[in-house]
Amino acid sequence: MSYSAFADYYDFLTENIDYNEIAEYYDRLNKKFGGIKGIMLDLACGTGSLSVILNGMGYDVIGVDISEEMLSVAVSKEHEGIEYLCQSMTELDMFGTIDGTICSLDSINHLESIDEVSETFKKVSLFSNKGALFMFDINTLYKHENVLSDNTFVYDTEKVYCVWQNEYAGEGRTEIYLDFFSEDSETGLYERYSDDFSETAYPLDVIEKMLLEAGFEVCACYEYLTESEPDEKSEKVTFIARKI
Repeated sequence: MSYSAFADYYDFLTENIDYNEIAEYYDRLNKKFGGIKGIMLDLACGTGSLSVILNGMGYDVIGVDISEEMLSVAVSKEHEGIEYLCQSMTELDMFGTIDGTICSLDSINHLESIDEVSETFKKVSLFSNKGALFMFDINTLYKHENVLSDNTFVYDTEKVYCVWQNEYAGEGRTEIYLDFFSEDSETGLYERYSDDFSETAYPLDVIEKMLLEAGFEVCACYEYLTESEPDEKSEKVTFIARKI
């Protein structure tokens, strides 16, 4: 998955996301569970919006993403003090150890299989210092089955018109098809670009088991952006795990 067309429009289609709120949330959790403000890996950093804010909060940020197109947008932003690496989550290879990891915006769900999730957890563990926190949010089975499902969403912005179509394939997997329509400034004609990828959700106890197998202890599992326990209708949850 390169997200080649998606990268061009990602920031416009995610203007509703409050990255400051997300950064403050993870910073608060980092303090609550004894993390340090040191080297923070922003795993699947995308266009670097969260990396920039974390860097401004005093973290020494390393942003990793598999998409060269996403990273090209990231480096076009102010990124003094941020190091960006083009790597797959499953083939993470740091130059040294890290003090913490954040993986936001359901990026774990984008991995192709449960084996890839397990391998990613093991790679993060391998490069984490003892006591380092691994914090990430994931979409739940409930969201895939009842919210994303087979629904279609339309986004109309000044820069692009996007049609987002989902196809639920069962067993927590949703196939996602994106069509972008962008006006050519010279001709006035609309050009169409497409991208597709999938997301897969897993039972929360399976996620916990994989974290334990990778060498983490699970500190908490919260309703996303809160410190409340999730319930059976939670659409997204946050895991906080500590390297043993």
